[in-house]
Formats: sequence, C-alpha cells, structure tokens
Amino acid sequence: MSGMFRSLRNYNYRVWASGAIVSNVGTWMQRTAQDWLVLTELTRHNATAVGVVMALQFGPQVLLLPLTGFAADHFDRRKLLFVTQATMGVLALGLGVLTIAGVVQLWHVYVFALLLGCVAAFDAPARQTFVAELVDEADLSNAVALNSTSFNAGRMIGPAIAGVLIAAVGTGWVFLINAVSFAAVIASLCLLRREALHSGPRGLHTRGSLLEGFRYVWQRPDLKALLFMLFLIGTFGLNFPIFISAMSVSVFHAGADQYGLLSSIMALGSVAGALLAARRAQPSMAVLLAGAGVFGIGVALAAVMPGFLSFGVVLILVGACAQTFTTSTNSLVQLSTTPAMRGRVIAILLAVALGGTPIGAPLVGWVADTFGPRWALGVGAASGFAAMLVGLRYLVKYHGLRVGFGGGRLRVDFDRRMPAQDVSAEAPRQQA
Repeated sequence: MSGMFRSLRNYNYRVWASGAIVSNVGTWMQRTAQDWLVLTELTRHNATAVGVVMALQFGPQVLLLPLTGFAADHFDRRKLLFVTQATMGVLALGLGVLTIAGVVQLWHVYVFALLLGCVAAFDAPARQTFVAELVDEADLSNAVALNSTSFNAGRMIGPAIAGVLIAAVGTGWVFLINAVSFAAVIASLCLLRREALHSGPRGLHTRGSLLEGFRYVWQRPDLKALLFMLFLIGTFGLNFPIFISAMSVSVFHAGADQYGLLSSIMALGSVAGALLAARRAQPSMAVLLAGAGVFGIGVALAAVMPGFLSFGVVLILVGACAQTFTTSTNSLVQLSTTPAMRGRVIAILLAVALGGTPIGAPLVGWVADTFGPRWALGVGAASGFAAMLVGLRYLVKYHGLRVGFGGGRLRVDFDRRMPAQDVSAEAPRQQA
C-alpha cells in the first residue's frame, strides 16, 4: 500500500476509519441542517444567531479543559468513546424529534448545542489521542492526516446530501440520520482487536495533575507558538458556517442545495490538504507558515469574488490551506509531546482551536450583519496573516531566521535543529 495510506495496513485502524467516515458524514449533515434551520427557519437570516450556536457548541472546549484532558490521559479511551458517541447520538435524536414535530424553537437549538458541546469536549481529545493506540509511533503522523481526510470527506459529502434532504424532506430528518450514523463508530469500537492496541502509559493521578498540561506547554516555546497561531486562525478564520451561509443568502441569494454545494466544494480542498499532509513523513514549522499565509490570501480573494462559481473555486484553495495548517499543527504537537501528556496537550490544542469560537463566531457574525459578509471574510484573512507573523517571530527568536538576497534570488535560511529550550527532557526531538 502506498505511503499516503500506509496506516490502513493496520486492521484496527481500518476498522476505526470505516466507522468514522460514516459518522463524519452524518455529523456534517447535522451541522449544515442546524445552521440552515437557525438562519432561515428560526430567524430572519440572522448570522449572529448562527454565531451564538457555534459559541455554545464549542465553548465547553475551554470551560471543561482541565477535566477533558485529564479524562483522555487517565481513563480507558475506548470505553470513554463508547459513552460520548452514544450520548451524541441521543442528542441528535432529540433535536430531530423536536424539529419533525414542528415545535422546535431557537432556544431549543441553543440548549442542544450546549449539551452537544459538553459531550464533544470529552470526546474530541479521547478520539484524537486514541489514534496513537491504533498505530505504531512511526505511522502516527500519517494516521492523524488520514483522520483529517476522513473528517473532511464527510465535510465534502455531508453538506451536499443535507442540502438535498433539507429541500426534499426537511431539516428534522437530517438530524435523525445523524443519530443513526453514530452506530457505525460504536460498532467499530466493538470490532477492534483489543490485544493489538498500543495502550501506552497512563498519566499518574497526583495532586495538581489536572493542571500539569498547562505547565508542560508553558515550558515549551514551540508549543506556545503553535497554539497561538492556531488560536488566531481558529478563532477568526475558521468560521465558515457563518462565511458561507451569509454569502449564500445575502450576496448570492442561493437556496439550501447551493449552500450545501459550497460547503462541499470547500471540503474538496480540505480533503486535498489532508492527503498532502499524509504524504509527508514529518510536519514542519515551514509548512505551517506557508499554510497560514496562503490561507490569508485565499480568504481575501474569496471576499472579493463577484459570483457564486468564482467564490466556490477560491474555497477549494482556502480549504486546502486551512486543512494543511490544522492537520500539520495536530501532528506536530502530538509527535513532540510525551505520550503520558498527550491527552492533556491535545485537549489544550482542541480548546484553542474550537474554544476561541465563543469569541470569534459572534464577532464575525456581527461584522457580517453590520458591514456585510465580505467584511467578515476580511477578518478571516487577517487572522491568517497574523498567524504567519507569529510563526516568523518564533523562527527568528529560536532558529535564527534570516531573509536576504543572493545571486538575484530571495534566500531564507534558518537553523532546522530544535533548540534545547524548546524540548522537555522527556519529549522527542522535532525539526522546525
């Protein structure tokens, strides 16, 4: 099997990936239907309300951070995933029943978004670090990238299916289909060969261990730079439910099927970005800088595109760059973190990536409502350029980055070795 898909040689990873792709499609179907329900059925094209839903759904990533990382490092991740996946299925079922019955109100969506966010806060770090139990360390970066490919394949397929179903039978049935899709993940967890899992050492339950992840990250300049870059893009740049829905309704005057199509078009670029990340043996800071910078350029271009088709074409570039950045960040953090701390550090990463949404989503939604969707995209573009500047500062300070001209060409030189102060005594070494 080719290097791009080498993790699929592993039986446990194949089983897990098979269940995950089904659930990912259902999850993106629900997200699309939920945004459309709020934007067009429960409000009069109120992008701020969509931002509030996103804030409630992703806010628990921050509020519950010490507990979620602790759970991922100290409990059996397989059993924890049984509980979280089943609970999310029940929540999707409840929202679907209310919607089909015709009694759903905006506050219902707010409550379900908050409950789903609380459960997902425990699910996400356990699911991300569970990959390390399925494959060897040498295949971890590839497995992380293939997980992102699966997630974005669902993002590509799910919205398109949701758009068709919303137009044909209504949003409620989309929620019910997502509820059923969680059975695929639960089945895959049952079919895993438990004796082949790479469980590794669990974190020690000691006084102060809930906050140990913060201390660990604080002593690592490389992790602080990565997480700050991710905060900027995750908070202000990855608000595409708002960007795409607002552009679809307010600028292009499109229907649900066209909105779903735009989401799928962007996901096509995300799949391409994830597959490119899977080809790389190791991620690097240089890749993150390129991803952040081109992301900013792509979102700026999207903001000025005159028509539906040209906007969709630029979304492919935006999706590829966004996924290159986020997947490489995830891989780089996992590979440079000691296994016993991985759950807590990944919980911090996810909280930074998604927990900034309560800040960014309402703000971006307000900009879209007040100044127009194109200005909201401008905020997203600025986040990419700001993240690139953070990465450049890190390389200048810790890797001696120098930029100059020689032989009529622009030359960029920096020390690719990791400075000693970047790495704790127990963490593996990485390249910049």
